[in-house]
Amino acid sequence: MRTTRVTVAALAVATALALTACGSETAKNTGSVTQITGQKKAGSATVLDRPFDKPELVLTDTTGKPWNLREQTKGRPTLIYFGYTNCPDVCPLTMSNIAVAKKALPKADQDKLQVVFVTTDPERDTPDSLGAWLRAQDPSFTGLTGDFATIQAAARSLGIGIEAPKKEADGTVVSMHGAQVIAFSPKTDEGYVLYGEGTTVDDYTKDLPKIIKGENP
Repeated sequence: MRTTRVTVAALAVATALALTACGSETAKNTGSVTQITGQKKAGSATVLDRPFDKPELVLTDTTGKPWNLREQTKGRPTLIYFGYTNCPDVCPLTMSNIAVAKKALPKADQDKLQVVFVTTDPERDTPDSLGAWLRAQDPSFTGLTGDFATIQAAARSLGIGIEAPKKEADGTVVSMHGAQVIAFSPKTDEGYVLYGEGTTVDDYTKDLPKIIKGENP
């Protein structure tokens, strides 16, 4: 049985994006995030009329080294997702869907695509644990961890609200985070396409060849 409920319509014009409560029956709005306007739907994808700037974000990768998002994804098609490894449903499904779709690409395009997973639970998601979790999805995926406030600010600049993990009375730790994937163009380095929680393997398989080229899906 799924345990995820979204409280805000993720694709509503001029509203903040939704939060997903992984491991909980409830969710709530985190407050102010960058608002999205002027969207055009293209199947499961939302093409943004006003793309996001790539955040200036330096965190720690799964080898324990500093990793600069802007520098190390410059000129590359990039998918970014904020989630955590203890998520029981949405996070592993999202990364698995992307991994399966990526394998359908020609080898040259697979090598071009950068997939970045930024943890919303940095206290538990250490470089080692995050690395082990991502290797089970796709060894080429980049995992980033670090200061929560820094992660939260970067997510909000992309219209994605997250909250610090909280322990429930039964001991369950709940992480509230937006469940959207944002695609950045290799041509402009801007986040111009958004995918919601319901995006399927087939959706990514259809769209990734265009994302690789910086085209609209």
